[in-house]
Amino acid sequence: MVYLTRVEQFNAAHKLQNKAWSDEKNKEVFGKCANENWHGHNYELHVTIKGEPDAETGFLYNARTLGDLIKDVIVEKADHRNLNLDVDFMQGKFTSAENFAIGIWDELKPHIEKGNVQLHCIKLIETPKIYVEYYG
Repeated sequence: MVYLTRVEQFNAAHKLQNKAWSDEKNKEVFGKCANENWHGHNYELHVTIKGEPDAETGFLYNARTLGDLIKDVIVEKADHRNLNLDVDFMQGKFTSAENFAIGIWDELKPHIEKGNVQLHCIKLIETPKIYVEYYG
């Protein structure tokens, strides 16, 4: 089994807010992340796939093609956007890093899982101190 990871970067804004809670409770639980004027992150996205290399190319998956796919399916939708308002696959969802990673997985999986290739992991780095990993 071979694992291949492609890394892409983008910037996006969001706000963590439970609409059922008061402003005070949101600020208590989410701190600065509940800022009513939003806040942003410089995200680093690691997409790891797994499988066996193709006998003719030696590739598990063409890394350039994987990068283009990530850009088309995720980065173009999220870069310099508001996750709460602008990103279709996050509509109606709480925009935590955990839920964002799950949303990214759900968007990429149908495009990647063909033949001998499977999506293995989404690693989403939100800050130098916080990241999530999702394995489906």
